Amino acid sequence: MTPMPLIFAATSDLAGKVRGKAFPADQLDKRLKRGVGWTPTNVQITCFDRIAESPFGALGDLLLIPDPEAVADVCFDGGPSEHFMLGDITTLEGDPWDFCMRSLLKAALKRLHDQAGVNLICAFEHEFQLKALPAIDNEGYGRGGFQAQRALCETLMAALAQAGLEPDSIMKEYGPNQYEVVVGPAQGVRAADEAVILRELTRSAARSQGQAATFTPIRDPESVGNGVHIHMSFVNDAGTPVTYDKNGPCGMSQITDAFAAGVLKYLPNIIALTAPSVISYARLTPHRWSAAYNNLGFRDREASLRVCPVTARDPASIARQFNIEYRAADAAASPYLALAAILHAGTQGIEDALKSPDPTEEDLSLLSPEALQARGFVRLPETLEAALDAFEADSTVTGWFPGPFAAVYRAHKTAEIAHVADMDTAMRCAAYEGTY
Repeated sequence: MTPMPLIFAATSDLAGKVRGKAFPADQLDKRLKRGVGWTPTNVQITCFDRIAESPFGALGDLLLIPDPEAVADVCFDGGPSEHFMLGDITTLEGDPWDFCMRSLLKAALKRLHDQAGVNLICAFEHEFQLKALPAIDNEGYGRGGFQAQRALCETLMAALAQAGLEPDSIMKEYGPNQYEVVVGPAQGVRAADEAVILRELTRSAARSQGQAATFTPIRDPESVGNGVHIHMSFVNDAGTPVTYDKNGPCGMSQITDAFAAGVLKYLPNIIALTAPSVISYARLTPHRWSAAYNNLGFRDREASLRVCPVTARDPASIARQFNIEYRAADAAASPYLALAAILHAGTQGIEDALKSPDPTEEDLSLLSPEALQARGFVRLPETLEAALDAFEADSTVTGWFPGPFAAVYRAHKTAEIAHVADMDTAMRCAAYEGTY
């Protein structure tokens, strides 16, 4: 029997999981118009496949409509086709659904453009680890560690290119069996599409090599975590870079400075959306090169928001390379929701004409809460529960999203927290490693 080619229509949901429904490939034209059926309560399926308390119950119908610009069609040697299309969830009347993560990002991008007349250029850096393998000792950033997984690295980079992404680099990272993969920047919603595609193809490439990859935020609190670093810059409608100003603070233009100030101001209130797992907060601690305070860093990997270095020398190239990096995120978050939250915070900073603080150059963990407060810094929430409280407590932040969003998100995460409540740290880490 000849297998029937199928296309998987996919959405990245509140849990940061990719879910959807497959249809025969010869129905593509019809599905691009009519989509596939979807159910509102699906949004409350946690990363552990519990259904959280839902306002929708068994009621309602939606459509998941694939986007032909967000497709991956890759075939690994000896394996089935990896053909999937990311899409938007709409009502039956065709309106964006309040809990479609991709639509939430589109709304944030529109707000940024309406307010500042700029478009986002963005790239996601991802760290992941290979499971069930003996750790390669003494090979942090090493050629030997890379060579041990050269076949996987080359397979993954080829798959990313075949899917239309721009492979940039891949390396053996510092942690046990940890690697980092980077693709080139993309504009607008495409950047988040590529983040989803990269995660899915990394897992598929690992399976093709008889291995398993995990993007879990942290496997062992005594070791390193896996972060997602989000690099952002801006261009105007003519495509001219507007992120850099040689006379601006740390080289930031006025728009970038105000955007960064907004991200830093609201970072404690949005981190529940960018680092949304229980174990995310074991990674977001001082001295992990992740993020623990709402501080700006100039080429400082300990800061939550970093002004990145450039290698160019001429002004035009510097302007194209210049970017800022959000470091308080991980792959338990949907790339669409994480980026939407960051964009709303930054756009609020532009609307309010905020100014960024001076970059920090010292160890903030040595300062007292009073000293931090005097300089406008706070320790970021240290648990998911505290992060959710901070999110719900700020009416400005919850106002960026549709009316019922905050309550539904809280219910979703409450069910996730309950699932791991009676587990010790090792069991929690294992549970998240298994789902991400």
